[in-house]
Amino acid sequence: MRVDFTAFFRALADWTSGSEQSDRQTGETLLAMMHALVRFDDIVIFAYRDKARPIDLFSTFEAEDHNIFVTLYQAGPYLLDPFFHTTRAGRSGVFRMRELAPDRFFSSEYYRTYYSQTRLAEELGFFVPVADGVTVVMSLMRREKTGIFPAQEFVLLNDAEPFVAAFVRQAWSDLARRFAETGQGRGRRSEPVSEADKVWRKLNLTDREASIIELVLQGHSSESIGLKLDISTGTVKVHRRNVYRKLGISSQIQLLSIYLKNIQG
Repeated sequence: MRVDFTAFFRALADWTSGSEQSDRQTGETLLAMMHALVRFDDIVIFAYRDKARPIDLFSTFEAEDHNIFVTLYQAGPYLLDPFFHTTRAGRSGVFRMRELAPDRFFSSEYYRTYYSQTRLAEELGFFVPVADGVTVVMSLMRREKTGIFPAQEFVLLNDAEPFVAAFVRQAWSDLARRFAETGQGRGRRSEPVSEADKVWRKLNLTDREASIIELVLQGHSSESIGLKLDISTGTVKVHRRNVYRKLGISSQIQLLSIYLKNIQG
């Protein structure tokens, strides 16, 4: 695809000349600039802070897809999303989903039950830490009919990353206040930060069991969990069997069902 510099600079000029830059106006500007660089089908921009419910800043979805990509996602599945966990790790840059996903992600129940509904060929994200522990993630998505991002387009997006990061930081510099206004600020450390923490306590899981089960649901194998938690694969399997026995289940799909049922109230 040929870069459309005229469209890129026109979008930037329109934004800088505006008297007020709302989430919608900023999102529309980023949409136009990204479309001038590469081909994609949809864009969604979320702000993340700790384990708090992410703030939806902008998206291009129709109603049905908005329910899957935004409403349902915010209700709990975000806690299992590789993009969410990348923000928790404090990383910045441009990454493809397949670079970030755990080793069993594409065979996990989370993928089969939730992520497969997105019908994406590929998703990549710009990860931009802004201020006060907030990270903005701009996801560019290509549907199955469009195919994955060609290597040359991914290189171009990497080249554009410093500009995109500076633009995002300028546009969304006050997101910590917005998280605080929703009651999800950092001042409430004495309470569970996320609904997931409440679920594990409600299900009477120990901290170790909860850590392992979260990684199972994210799509990590027992070997991967062992490496992350510095315990043996055998110990992981013992904890997993104990959790299944405690919850009266025998499969990952039942585990995910219990998780989603409890986290969504």
